[in-house]
Amino acid sequence: MVTQKNRDIRLKSRPVGLPTLDNFELVEGEIPHLGSGQILVRNLFMSVDPYMRGRMMDRKSYVPPFQIGEVLQGGAVGKVMVSNGNGEFAAGDYVLGMDGWREWFVSSGAGLQKVDPAIAPIQAYLGALGMPGLTAYAGLLRVGELKKTDRVFVSAASGAVGAVVCQIARNKGCEIVVGSAGTDEKCAYLTQELGCTAAINYRDCGDLGAALADAMPGGVDVYFDNVGGSHLTAALDNMNTFGRIVACGMIEIYNATEPPRGPYNLANIVGRSLTMRGFIVLNHLDMLPAFQRDMGEWIAAGKMTWRETILDGIERAPEALIGLFKGDNFGKMLVKLAEENGG
Repeated sequence: MVTQKNRDIRLKSRPVGLPTLDNFELVEGEIPHLGSGQILVRNLFMSVDPYMRGRMMDRKSYVPPFQIGEVLQGGAVGKVMVSNGNGEFAAGDYVLGMDGWREWFVSSGAGLQKVDPAIAPIQAYLGALGMPGLTAYAGLLRVGELKKTDRVFVSAASGAVGAVVCQIARNKGCEIVVGSAGTDEKCAYLTQELGCTAAINYRDCGDLGAALADAMPGGVDVYFDNVGGSHLTAALDNMNTFGRIVACGMIEIYNATEPPRGPYNLANIVGRSLTMRGFIVLNHLDMLPAFQRDMGEWIAAGKMTWRETILDGIERAPEALIGLFKGDNFGKMLVKLAEENGG
């Protein structure tokens, strides 16, 4: 018998610049009524991701903006606690969907997919085995058209997407893979655990472009951009002819209150015959079977690893999101909502 209350996080006001705790509110209510053919899911882990900041702005984008006073949405993995005649999901199943920022929800099962805890811990389906991992896979292999002879530079390389990019490049045979991160500890992780040939601490390297030239004297063939801004500028100065820039994210400017200055060296795109292409992972879901197959093989062979930063309790979800933009996370940022055996 389920007796708990349901708690969720709602957008109280639209942030200006970096979000604050005052932009969110925690609301307690009843667990939704379970109808015929529906399932009751208790969320165990939820994800916070950089794209959520864009949805807090009232503007047209590839996904609708969050609305004031409504429960926020985001990736989550949970456990089916009750199935009321649902033919696809049974009690005890683990499911992945976009019903995060709440502890409980009722669903017909639409938009949910089962996940297998035997392959990896269930929260990994929000990171390396989930949308961040598929983003890395599709971005590097399809958008970046990776070849084993490529020299690869990855910004925010210790994050949920960047860490998988680095390892895919190495697993595909690339000999030169360089990543950037914001602490010496994260840089050590890149070289000692992810197999990067070099790592750049962008916070204390001085001239980032010069540091990149020192780390990659042969130039960059593929730049996987998670940051934009100064990183994009540095990469443009170090790209080889016919290089490819994969524009995945630009977290450096997400909280800007005024239009930032653009890179001064965009003319390199012309002079060096570069390709720069942005992408949204939702347009590459056809790669999901290949991604799952390759990731399963790499995990089994010990060729894929990841780190997580986990905060406990739904009330800490806003803190987790804010921390993401401050670099507080090491790897994937997650919020633990309940124990797996919670009733």
